Order: sequence, then structure tokens, then C-alpha cells
Amino acid sequence: MAGYIVRRLLQAIPVLLGTTFLIYFMVFAMPGDPIVGLFGDKTPPPQVLERIRAQYNLDQPFIVQYFIFLGGIFTGNLGTSFSGQPVSEILAATFPVTLRLAVLAVFFEMVAGITVGLVAGLRKGGIFDASALVVSLILISLPIFVIAFVAQFVFGIQLGWFRTTVGTGAPIQDLILPALVLATISFAQISRLTRASVIDTDGQDFVRTAASKGLSRSRIVPVHILRNSLIPVVTYLAVDFGVLMVGATVTEGIFNVPGVGRTLYQAIIRGEGPTVVSFVTVMVLIYLIINLLVDLLYAVLDPRIRYAK
Repeated sequence: MAGYIVRRLLQAIPVLLGTTFLIYFMVFAMPGDPIVGLFGDKTPPPQVLERIRAQYNLDQPFIVQYFIFLGGIFTGNLGTSFSGQPVSEILAATFPVTLRLAVLAVFFEMVAGITVGLVAGLRKGGIFDASALVVSLILISLPIFVIAFVAQFVFGIQLGWFRTTVGTGAPIQDLILPALVLATISFAQISRLTRASVIDTDGQDFVRTAASKGLSRSRIVPVHILRNSLIPVVTYLAVDFGVLMVGATVTEGIFNVPGVGRTLYQAIIRGEGPTVVSFVTVMVLIYLIINLLVDLLYAVLDPRIRYAK
């Protein structure tokens, strides 16, 4: 197991370097001068522009800028935004908000999606199964901004159950509604995925063998059917959690969530290369760690899985 983890960590190094290089190149290749854009309609003196470019190393060739950035990453320096604030401080302020939002969304979609998918799979062809399929299809077909605006109007304005925008500090109670909105589409995917996996597992020989040995249905369903049906669901949840951690830009914008997605979008608009690449680097690290944990979790869900030495 230890050797497998070490190999995975070593494999992550070229992935991290390649990702940061591509992102930095795309930011560098964006048209326009981000320094000139900071002044709006005003035209600053050339000396001021040159001084600011030198401050952010924008007067250096692309490859030099990239290696300066890498040197900062390895020394814990993520750079400075155009506002003069260290990127590490911006990340420290926005990352916990997005983390809370992502955890809430994944919790809602996991509990609801697995429960509905399990019941629908066990009652294949019934009224509940047909209703679940129709509802999931409707949710998948709706754009996320439509669901967000409807949720704001119904649950925020009409019923008054939630705030329509997230307040200062992004408290948990304000994040519940945007988390539910984020969870709707993934709930539909997870319920359909769980249903298909449960139907497939329920027809396997080991399930029939367990039933022939006299095990009760209440024992077979959680231990033999549900446990072996969760591997594709766990994979989807891991990918979805990584996507949410990168930042749900549309939802964060609609609910005014001060998270990673909105901050990253603003940095892209302003052409802030260090901010964009630093945020992406952290997100890639999160992706790699999550994928490693999911691979290790497979052995817990399915004892037949073993990792070669």
C-alpha cells in the first residue's frame, strides 16, 4: 500500500507541472495589456507602466515568468494580486467558503441521490422508479441558473425560508440554498447511476447465493447490494467534489457567494496570471489528493481489489 501511494505521488509531479505550464501559457497568451486595463480610460505615463510591469515580472519573457512562479510555489509564495494583496491571503479568505459550500452540496446529493437510487433500483418498474426517472430527467435538462433563480424566488422571496444572497462571512445557514441548487443536477445523476448499479448488482450470483443461504433481505441490501454498487457512485462524487472546489462560478455569482469561483472569474477578466495559476495549482493538488483517496476507498468497498506492490 505504501509503495502504491508513493508511486501515485510521484506520478502527480508531471501532472502538476504540465497543468501549471498550460494554464500559465493560456493566461500569458490572452490579448490585451492587463496593466493598462487597470487604469480604465486613463492613460498613465510610460514610466508608471514599466514600473508596474517590472513589479509583477511582466517585463520578462514567458518562460522566465513561469520559472519565477514555480520558484515562488516551492517556497510558499503564491504571488501578489494587482490590488497588492498576497494571493495566499485571497485564497485563505475564499477557499473555506467554497469548501463549506462544496461539502454541503456533496452531502445533500449523496444522501438524497443514493437513497432514491437504491429504492428505485430495488423497486424496478414500479411507480417510485418511474417517478424518480422522470424527476431526474427534468433536473438534468434544466440549466443551473434557471434552478437558482427559481429557488431564490420560491424559497427565498415567496416562502422566506432562506436568504436570497449570502451575507458577510458566508454563514452555514446562508449557504444551504446555493448548496441545494448545486446538488440538484448531481442528485439526478447519482440517483440514476445508483439505480443502474443496484439493478446490476442485485442480479449477480453472490447476491442469489446469499439469499439461498437464508440471509434476510435487510442484511443482503446494505452489505451485498449497496456496498458493491457504490464504486461508480464514489467515483462520480469525487469528481463532482473536485469540480465544486474549483468553484461553481454561476451559482456563486447568483447568490453572491465570496468563494473561489467568483474570485477566479474576476482574476481571469483582469488578466492576473499569478492569481489564476496559483488558484488552479491548489485546485489541481486537491484533485490529485481526492483521486488518491478514492482509489484507496475502492479496496474498502470491494475486498476483491488489491494494490500491487
